[in-house]
Amino acid sequence: MEKISKLLEDKPVVIFSTTSCCMSHTIKSLISGYGANPTVYELDEMSNGSEVERALAELGCNPTVPAVFIGQQLIGGAHQLMSLQVRNQLGSLLRRAGAIWI
Repeated sequence: MEKISKLLEDKPVVIFSTTSCCMSHTIKSLISGYGANPTVYELDEMSNGSEVERALAELGCNPTVPAVFIGQQLIGGAHQLMSLQVRNQLGSLLRRAGAIWI
């Protein structure tokens, strides 16, 4: 968890992704569509990406990407984010985290 915590510090939205994951691309587009500028860690481009992926799995991320943290809290993957969007809750969550201001 310490590896993940350091990557989350002072960032309202963090997405752990891989460059080849189409669902990760969809989630990045969804969050960016709100005007947020998420910090994105592409695990397949990180030297310690496999360690980070193991840490995400230990936190309960299955699959491990995309893994989305908003306000330093694990929200989950694509299913959880799409559920928030459908219930019209994603925008308010992003506002509370300071990721968007409108």
